[in-house]
Amino acid sequence: METPPSLLQLPDPGALSAAQLEQLRKFKIQTRIANEKYLRTHKEVEWLISGFFREIFLKRPDNILEFAADYFTDPRLPSKIHMQLIKDKKVA
Repeated sequence: METPPSLLQLPDPGALSAAQLEQLRKFKIQTRIANEKYLRTHKEVEWLISGFFREIFLKRPDNILEFAADYFTDPRLPSKIHMQLIKDKKVA
C-alpha cells in the first residue's frame, strides 16, 4: 500500500513563481522609494507624527486610541501644523 505524499511535498497552487517573486520584490522597492520621496517633500506629515508622539510622551494618556482620535480630529490641528511649517521655513 502506497502512502500518500505529505502536504509539504505537494506543489502549493497559491505560491508565487520566481518571476512573480522578483516582480513583487521590485514593486516593494519602488513603493518604499516613492514613500520616502513623498515624506521628504511633505514636512507636514513629519510634524503630525512628531507632534502626536510628543503629546503622548508629555501627557501619557491611559487610553491611547481615544487620545489619538481626539488629537487627529482637533479642529486646531491644521493651523498648528501650518504655523509649524511657517516657523520651519523661517529657520531654513
